[in-house]
Amino acid sequence: MSVQVSRRVVMAGLLLFGLGGAAAPQIPPAARPAAAERASVTPAGSAQVVRGELSDVTGVGADPALLRDLARRADTAARRVSAVLGTTVTPHVVVPASTAEAARLAAVGSVAGLAALADGDRVIVVPDGFARLTPTGRDVVLTHELTHVAAGTRGLPPWLYEGFADYVAYKDSGLSLPVAAAELRAEVRAGRVPRALPGPGGFAPGTVRLAQSYQEAWLACRFLAERFGEERLVALYRDARARGVDRALRATAGLDVARLTGMWRDYVRERLG
Repeated sequence: MSVQVSRRVVMAGLLLFGLGGAAAPQIPPAARPAAAERASVTPAGSAQVVRGELSDVTGVGADPALLRDLARRADTAARRVSAVLGTTVTPHVVVPASTAEAARLAAVGSVAGLAALADGDRVIVVPDGFARLTPTGRDVVLTHELTHVAAGTRGLPPWLYEGFADYVAYKDSGLSLPVAAAELRAEVRAGRVPRALPGPGGFAPGTVRLAQSYQEAWLACRFLAERFGEERLVALYRDARARGVDRALRATAGLDVARLTGMWRDYVRERLG
């Protein structure tokens, strides 16, 4: 299956082009405005609201057909996220009139090159970037971002919150592992197996191995789900938010980070080699 999606990050989001699969990460928690400040930032102009079965999509100057399509896709994304988290998810999606307006809503300097981003309790679609995605890419992006909104990220290492969002987004996407992890697979087949779970630097804008960092994080969460079950992965995620990833790993999976890393490296080598 040829899917025209791949990963490149500009600032705090992801642009999807080319081959491979991916989703767009949220604005890092430390870079987001406070909830009260966010609530006061609303789309400028005359807004249209389209409601899906579970979602509502607010657009300014957007094609009504796009808003209807987004509501349908957001409903699907909500069901996917709900199926994993076991909670009701009701998406709020905002489609501003321009890339500049998207940056204003997110209270960041620029979202140029992004497709979408999670911002508090909503997903902001960046019109130009989102328009470049294939249907599969749009579904993956919305599901990934909605996972951030529904599950939260504060207190977690990026390998866990980005990997978990990709785990949910890819689960019912139809993308095969070799397609979704194409860049990492090329490295593994060349004998370069990652040595450690990706740290914050691996997700920094402009990082050379950015695509591989997301793929490594995804496969860490996929490994945990396959080894211990999806319910245990979700429990680990929630426990890690409450008391840290080290304690959560020990309590939920009987592992420390070093042991997880060794098992994950074997898994990556086996699945991508």
